[in-house]
Amino acid sequence: MKAIVIEAFGGPEQLKEKEVEKPACGVNQVLIRTHATSVNPVDFKIRQGHLKEAADQLPMILGGDVAGTVVEAGSNVTRFREGDRVFARPRQFGTYAEYVAVDADIVARIPEQLSFEEAAAIPLAAMTAWQALVDHGRLGKGQKVLIHAGAGGVGTYAIQIAKSLGAEVASTASAANEELLRSLGVDHFINYKEQDFSQILSDYDVVLDTMGGDIQLDSFKVLKSGGRLVSLVEQPDEKLAKEAGVTGNVFMMEPKGDQLEQLAELAAAGKLKSIIDETYPLTEQGLRDAHEKSESHHTRGKLVITAG
Repeated sequence: MKAIVIEAFGGPEQLKEKEVEKPACGVNQVLIRTHATSVNPVDFKIRQGHLKEAADQLPMILGGDVAGTVVEAGSNVTRFREGDRVFARPRQFGTYAEYVAVDADIVARIPEQLSFEEAAAIPLAAMTAWQALVDHGRLGKGQKVLIHAGAGGVGTYAIQIAKSLGAEVASTASAANEELLRSLGVDHFINYKEQDFSQILSDYDVVLDTMGGDIQLDSFKVLKSGGRLVSLVEQPDEKLAKEAGVTGNVFMMEPKGDQLEQLAELAAAGKLKSIIDETYPLTEQGLRDAHEKSESHHTRGKLVITAG
């Protein structure tokens, strides 16, 4: 089968189209024919060599989202059958390929209202947002949440998830993205180039930190006593958290089938939509172009890869 592989760390030129062996379908897995996948920032970070543990996995296929059709179900799998439209965040990377074998317990059906492209954008980014807000942030109805970089992949889903929970949402982005964020439900828009969020907002229950550094440090200022700072990038300073009377933690998303099904239900109800910036073909050049776009940090929502 065709796959886009990296054999060494470096720039986008390391993404190369290769013929590789089609994965076998385990007894607890489904084999999915890929119709679409997507690019997440973690992809180019791995490609650049920032995750040292990945060195033992070279050559490797990147990609953490898959949407497609089941072509084979393992002997222990009863929930899915050939022809089902499904999507997932596999436990291992490897979705820049024509076929992907995925553990059936983390696979969900794609709502009929969604295209493969819309579905492929969801798993990694939306589950990250869900776990940040629900599992770690314990965000509830009537509470206030600040979501940094609301126009990004995680941010666009986080805004919609927070609104579905009944929360009041503030978000930072550039002026060019104000209309988009307000259309997603943002109550308080902060133009980060002209406004200091830490001087405007106060008494927030949760902050979703996607930036780290000084942004994270200033985020302590907007939280109320007992508030929660949830980071995707670095562990919040424990001393500052204690002084502010808040909790702070960093986490890595874990694929969970039940959460993906809940996200599918939100999408089917029209409460969660994928914002797709651009689509690219599942080719060597297509992935190189998508990685370059992702590295620019100017993506609105998600970049989707179509496999036909």
